[in-house]
Amino acid sequence: MKRLFVFPAIAIALSFAACGGSENKNTSTTTEETTTTGSGSATTETVPGIENVELSNKLVVEGNDQMKFDKELLRVKAGEEVELTLKNVGELPKESMGHNFVVLAPGVDVATFGGEAVAAADNDYIPKTSLSSVVAHTRLLGPGEEDTITFTLEKGVYTYICSFPGHFGVMQGKIVAE
Repeated sequence: MKRLFVFPAIAIALSFAACGGSENKNTSTTTEETTTTGSGSATTETVPGIENVELSNKLVVEGNDQMKFDKELLRVKAGEEVELTLKNVGELPKESMGHNFVVLAPGVDVATFGGEAVAAADNDYIPKTSLSSVVAHTRLLGPGEEDTITFTLEKGVYTYICSFPGHFGVMQGKIVAE
């Protein structure tokens, strides 16, 4: 009989704890995003670990079958051309595990963009309605393929993602242009 009362009590306690924790996280994340996008750019101090990343405008990033980029933080010199090569080092077919590299403009909501990208299979999952949100992108790559793009960034922090359906949630990182 005691078990019947203990389990619901634990479930209610966990629900309250989970709700309270996520409210605080959402508030601080929103505040952080507002600070970053409100100024139009961010300094390197706002990106933890950036001091440990080599400054280079010639970059190579790999995407794999575990839906991971091999680098989650990149550092470039603002105002100068960046040459980025994406390599798909996976073995699964492009139709089920294709990868691209999409640099988003500051302030773009990743989840919204990713949701729109799902319907853009005919354009390598780059939605034509959101082209103003994209700074640069590679084509969609299958296993063993690579693509090189060049672009220039103003000073700031940019999110990059793989826009293949379902990948953007875990396949993303930041480029800091300083």
